[in-house]
Amino acid sequence: MALRQTLCVSMLVAASPAPAAEDFIDGVYLQSEELCAQAKKGKLQDVIEAGNIVLSAHGLQGVEYNCEFLQVTKATRSPSWAVTAICQEPGFVFPDVLSVTQMSPKQLDLVSVRPVDDESEQAGNSGSYFLCEGVTPP
Repeated sequence: MALRQTLCVSMLVAASPAPAAEDFIDGVYLQSEELCAQAKKGKLQDVIEAGNIVLSAHGLQGVEYNCEFLQVTKATRSPSWAVTAICQEPGFVFPDVLSVTQMSPKQLDLVSVRPVDDESEQAGNSGSYFLCEGVTPP
């Protein structure tokens, strides 16, 4: 009986998605400190509607673009995470795998394994993002 319960629990744990690392992205990040200043002065939604992408623990979000982070795995030897994501934009849905590296307490760099596609309007998921202190997620 104990073996059956252990087996059931093991199967449940294996089938469950991995929880996001607790020290993963905390806060809202934008692609420049100037955009953070705009979001702090006005509304974050206005910055998004101007065509900018927001990075948070849930993923990347824009007006007609988003990447939902599905699984986050913390590296053991660097301030980095490997992330699997499902991304969407009008007419396209695709998977992505990204590395997220903390370059400084206020900067994260993303690198995507996907090449930039000429047919896609999005320039790709790679780039630097800066912490916007005092800005709440959308």
